[in-house]
Amino acid sequence: MRRGLTTGIAAVLAGLLAAVAGCGGGDGDGDTAGGPVELTVDIFGEFGYDQLYKQYEAAHPNVKIKQRKVDTLDNYKPRLQQWIATNSGAGDVVALEEGILPLYLQQSGKFVNLNDHGGQALQNNFLPWKWQMGLSPDGKQLVGLGTDIGPLGMCYRKDLFKKAGLPEDREAVSKLWPTWDAYYSTGQKFQGEVPGTKWLDGPTAIFRTTVLQNAGTGPGYSFFDKSNNLVFDTNPAVKQAFDTSLKFETAKMTSDMSIFTPPWQTALKRDTFATIPCPSWMLGGIEEFSAGFGKGKWDVAAVPGGSGYWGGSWLAVPKQTKHPKEAADLAKFLTNPQGQTAAYKDKNVFPSSPQAAQDPAVSGFKNTYFSDAPVGKIFGDMAAQVKPVYLAPKNEDVRAAVENVLIAVGQGKIKPENAWSEAVDAAKKAAR
Repeated sequence: MRRGLTTGIAAVLAGLLAAVAGCGGGDGDGDTAGGPVELTVDIFGEFGYDQLYKQYEAAHPNVKIKQRKVDTLDNYKPRLQQWIATNSGAGDVVALEEGILPLYLQQSGKFVNLNDHGGQALQNNFLPWKWQMGLSPDGKQLVGLGTDIGPLGMCYRKDLFKKAGLPEDREAVSKLWPTWDAYYSTGQKFQGEVPGTKWLDGPTAIFRTTVLQNAGTGPGYSFFDKSNNLVFDTNPAVKQAFDTSLKFETAKMTSDMSIFTPPWQTALKRDTFATIPCPSWMLGGIEEFSAGFGKGKWDVAAVPGGSGYWGGSWLAVPKQTKHPKEAADLAKFLTNPQGQTAAYKDKNVFPSSPQAAQDPAVSGFKNTYFSDAPVGKIFGDMAAQVKPVYLAPKNEDVRAAVENVLIAVGQGKIKPENAWSEAVDAAKKAAR
């Protein structure tokens, strides 16, 4: 179900063999005098690395790469926690998503300092805030190298819009919802015309989107303040996002699904829902799981609220690896500007490298699966407006607990009028 490389990617990858030779920081480029080196890479979701692995192996015949992919972050997180806690079982390179990164920055001693492998010289390859977030709290250790960022758009089924009598053109669609209230009103009209299809997939995507939008334009933090104090019930950015999400749940306008779960994957092959608040990386998942069913049916418009991002990761090397130098070299290769450009072309993971973002292969990219949407420009324009939000070590625990409350409302297990108090209680328990 994986998409092959789009026209033009071969040109990007052609230059990677030369780039590989220079990515090793002058310490051997990852080859060893002994037997073959097998490097395991742990990721979740879509990172766009399949072709990059092949390129790296071609340039490093003594290195073999094994990828272990978990479908969702929520399933990946407990496995990684166990591996790091027990100092056993982790891959040589592991992905650290923005929500779990703070937890591991507090455990920086369990990771290789990438500055010891030429990392410091790579700082200009990354957006300043992305680079800064990969450093240990004292700034002395480079724990992770940035992969992608998640500028926001809105994915929509234009064939279902046509059925509902709504415009299909992405510019006209974007004008339908300058605000989330307008998005809600449009959804009411849609479901009145197409009652067998829900307006959106579930509360998780809209909650994560609006929390980060509100926090980015507001205090700069969400569930916890910058001293790691729980402020879930006092931060207006959180309450507004919760109320927005609850509104859709109460009105039965969502399918009560969480992204990338098996029911969500199955729903993509049907007319289950019409829109998904979608960071750039989600396009790869939509394409993979809807396969031939969705080609030419999906398109990408602007997100309500006009700003924001969601997601993004870093690659780190656990100290438990037997091949720290080789693993560091691979992490540097996957995250260099050419590697980020190639990953974007393969799976729409928008680069954290300014050089990659400005590459015509990215900025001018049109996605054929998504009706030739100019996603390079759509997400590039949004990326320029990104304001990073501080996330505390327990952020993901609180987020998951609160999303479960929202889903329970849609399932009729919690009354809407009790949802906020239930969410506050859930957040406090998760933060302990």
